Amino acid sequence: MLLPIVIATVFVSLVSFIGIILIFKNTTQGPPLKALISLAAGALLAVAFLDLLPEAIEEAEGTFEPHFISGVILLSILAFFLLERILHWHHCSDAHYAHTHEKHNIVVLNLVGDALHNIIDGFLIASAFLLDFNVGILVTIAVILHEIPQEIFDFSILLYGGLSKLKAILFNLLVALAAIGGAVVFFFFGNTFEHFIPVMVAIAVGNFIYLAVADLIPELYHETNRKKIVQHTLWLLVGVGIIYLVNTILPHSS
Repeated sequence: MLLPIVIATVFVSLVSFIGIILIFKNTTQGPPLKALISLAAGALLAVAFLDLLPEAIEEAEGTFEPHFISGVILLSILAFFLLERILHWHHCSDAHYAHTHEKHNIVVLNLVGDALHNIIDGFLIASAFLLDFNVGILVTIAVILHEIPQEIFDFSILLYGGLSKLKAILFNLLVALAAIGGAVVFFFFGNTFEHFIPVMVAIAVGNFIYLAVADLIPELYHETNRKKIVQHTLWLLVGVGIIYLVNTILPHSS
């Protein structure tokens, strides 16, 4: 069963870039980054509260109490805050590059959270195939359709962080491949890691909340044009709506 698990996770990693290619293939600069940042912020919050948090609480039933999961989320938010402060302190002596390094921090935090999310997806796909081959196929399809919009949002964050399109694609691809590692680890050590999945999900929730609220949304406050403020707000709501619709149509299989 290891071969179909690996094939499925590789397929997920590659297909996730279809949306990116369709949107950015024939453009010089791509869609307006502030609009994509608004979309990403809304999507991250929606993924955190509508997808990952309920999944963490559901998976933790019988193992961890809900208040423990909430505590992990709080600690992860604080941990990512400290991580960003450390990254900032590392470069704070050079004020000329301060804003560039702030964007670099956003890239790092996004890659960390996305990698963790992809590892969890690998766990999910592996566990589904070990349960039943057909269930594995259905879960793989569901994960793909969940990941396409998520990867578009993640790609926009990397662009906003100052990466070129090529570097953003390469970093996104490398992080997406974390799903393969997660699936292989779960295949061999599933019984050991299974009980810790809710904790990993909770950490991802904290990362997404922190990234959206502390890094992305504050960037939108710099806009003073009323028309653009309304547009960015609408794009943020669209990001929430996309994730809500995807979760409604294709809820995660447990």
